[in-house]
Amino acid sequence: MNYPGNFYQHIERHALAAPDAPCVYTGSDEVLSRDWLHAMAGRYANALLALGCVRGDRVAVQVEKSAQALCLYLGCVRAGLVFLPLNTAYTPDELAFLLGDAKPALFVCRPSHKQQLQAQLKLPPAVKWMDLDANGTGSLYDLARACVPRFDTCAVDGEDMACLMYTSGTTGRPKGAMLSHRAMSYCALTLGGLWQFSQADVLLHALPIFHGHGLFVSCNVALAAGAGMLFQPGFNVDAVLAALPQASVLMGVPTYVHRLLADARLTPELCAHMRLFTCGSAPLSAEVHRAFEARTAHRIVERYGATEAMIISSNPMNGERRPGSVGLALPGLDMRIADTQDEPLPVGEIGMIQVRGPGLFSGYWQLPQQTQQEFTPDGYFRTGDLGFVDDNGYLSITGRAKDLIISGGYNVYPVEVETVINQMPQVQESAVVGVPHPDFGETVVAVLVPHDMKHAPTAAEVIAWTRERLANYKLPKQVLVLAELPRNTMGKVLKATLREWVVQGKWQMNLKSSHD
Repeated sequence: MNYPGNFYQHIERHALAAPDAPCVYTGSDEVLSRDWLHAMAGRYANALLALGCVRGDRVAVQVEKSAQALCLYLGCVRAGLVFLPLNTAYTPDELAFLLGDAKPALFVCRPSHKQQLQAQLKLPPAVKWMDLDANGTGSLYDLARACVPRFDTCAVDGEDMACLMYTSGTTGRPKGAMLSHRAMSYCALTLGGLWQFSQADVLLHALPIFHGHGLFVSCNVALAAGAGMLFQPGFNVDAVLAALPQASVLMGVPTYVHRLLADARLTPELCAHMRLFTCGSAPLSAEVHRAFEARTAHRIVERYGATEAMIISSNPMNGERRPGSVGLALPGLDMRIADTQDEPLPVGEIGMIQVRGPGLFSGYWQLPQQTQQEFTPDGYFRTGDLGFVDDNGYLSITGRAKDLIISGGYNVYPVEVETVINQMPQVQESAVVGVPHPDFGETVVAVLVPHDMKHAPTAAEVIAWTRERLANYKLPKQVLVLAELPRNTMGKVLKATLREWVVQGKWQMNLKSSHD
């Protein structure tokens, strides 16, 4: 299946066909048309070129969610530039590595952070700085507003890079996944078809847009289908419940589902206008599936994706939506369960989930050897996730081979947190694990071994230390101290044992025995 050309062409065709149709509804009751979005994307494309950006340049963006931020993204893609979204929670230390690795031509930040970041990041003189605020104002908006809206969408090859999304691995070094126009088109059009999106739909968009779920799955699917979006700055229970009667689709993460279920206002009557609820980024328990259906008369469509593959599988619209399963492989995508030698396993056996198809990333930015290591000789990407497929092709995920923690829909890589904690003078070593949490899905727990048990850092000290160096969602919510970590005969830390100790409260017993 081939998807040539610029991804933006799928959005542009709707703007040209019905320019006055509503496209984005903001929180201020403002309704922005398709023509407004198309024109504003053209202004940003012209502004980026006026700043000296040329085809293939990276544009790094760390700004609050807004309609203007959405237009900046579309302007980048339209101009043949590479959009690099950055989590607004990233600290200067985290940004320093990412920007140093990506080498963007332009960095767009929040006006309130610009002076501090310029003092701390020390980017090369060639990198230009602009800012954009949550209300859509700022130096970049001023420049874009002064530019003409007409812009001939850049003719690119489908294999050209459209976005760069960073994801960490077991080494702790973030890697930039290169996402092509082809991959974005496949994801948006395939999901739009599977989920039966149409121009009559209105997506209630409460996800962040620095994340693949909120940007490539939510925005891209809706815009490529010509659907409208109720664009909310973030997830707020009151605001979401108030907007549900005006929406037809809500995409979310388990945290959203838990918080909605906790509110008595969630009823079948409130959801009567809704057509579809989807959930991803972390597993949703079968019990929550059933509770949500009982409260809303809707069965959630759970799906599974990864930064490197965007979307891999989805429960069907017409057919059984199985609680505890992430559904069937997407059309055009090859999926298999394999052993450690990359050999396919029989139905029902647990192994590594491997995928091949047009929605895959093109490789890791400037890491050809790492890219080669993540693919099998016959072109399958090793996701690092473990699972099995049943007789009907439904995929169930059983674990994550890379010890990834997903908290509130965000990825937390233990080694990144461990590296920061190990920098504390009192700490000899640490291990970070994820344990079940009723709201966030998982929460981060740090287990550390101090140099001297009598002078171990307090939990507050560890959390304060990490807060200065890591985004808030990566911070440990619990800190435990042991004399030594459990290990196997090869010296590897037994994280499964640590999780058991934390969940069952056995760490205190092991702490006591280590003192004896």
